[in-house]
Amino acid sequence: MKLKASRLNLAAALLFLTASVAFAQWRGRRGWGTGSESFIPPDARTARQVESHSTETPTWTNTTGFATDVFTFTRMKYEHNGLRGGGWGTDCPDSDLNLSFRLQQMTSLRVDPDGRLIRATDPDLARYPFLYIVEPGALTLGAEEVVALRKYLENGGFLLLDDFWGEDQWDNAEMALREVLPTRRFVELPLSHALYSCVFKITAKGQVPNYRLGTLSQNDPEGRTWEREDATEVHHRAILDDQGRIMVLALHNTDNGDGWEREGENDYYFHNFSEKISYPLGVNIVYYIMTH
Repeated sequence: MKLKASRLNLAAALLFLTASVAFAQWRGRRGWGTGSESFIPPDARTARQVESHSTETPTWTNTTGFATDVFTFTRMKYEHNGLRGGGWGTDCPDSDLNLSFRLQQMTSLRVDPDGRLIRATDPDLARYPFLYIVEPGALTLGAEEVVALRKYLENGGFLLLDDFWGEDQWDNAEMALREVLPTRRFVELPLSHALYSCVFKITAKGQVPNYRLGTLSQNDPEGRTWEREDATEVHHRAILDDQGRIMVLALHNTDNGDGWEREGENDYYFHNFSEKISYPLGVNIVYYIMTH
């Protein structure tokens, strides 16, 4: 597999990450979105092939000849259990491309301007050391996907789970990952872990609500940001290998993807959730994972 080589190629660039740029200087809002979901073509291989359903997606280019020497935000396609809702394409393409652009804009890291949509069984998966699954509360894996993900993670790959709420959805995600890594269990990642201080200093596991709930929370006497009553507390749970490397990180009871996707739609939502929580955490995760 090519995962270890990809990490080493990107590590040097990531070491130059700087946290001194104020978020207000790089917001770059592009107007108001419709809030509607986009159709994802069945044969789409990149996020760029999907129509924006927020405030349009930023574009950029990289130096000719270095198209593959970049960080790629890679989203996994999967079948889902309809009884639990959700789907692999939630928030795509805006969340993928907005976070990618902010990494490109704020740091010296060169980032793929298109992103990647991929199935676990695709042989190309080994080229991408970062893999994102959204709404794993609805995740269902086939036997071949289980084997492919196990091989990917045991050979140096990293998996990020995001946007799932409550105990029922946690149980589904945990069960799916137990099939992939049957001898390992999730543990709560403490705020003392280096991931929370490697670029931005993160002192709390903040909750990012979906866009609609987040904008309403401004006038809610309780300031409610959770989607259900058994989802008030945010958890960052990790599966570690024998050397302590993070193989899987699960961001439970929070929706960082909406924080990346909806950044340009509402000032209150941007300043309180995108700027303060989802972007700092996203940058820290990419930096830490790609340098460890």
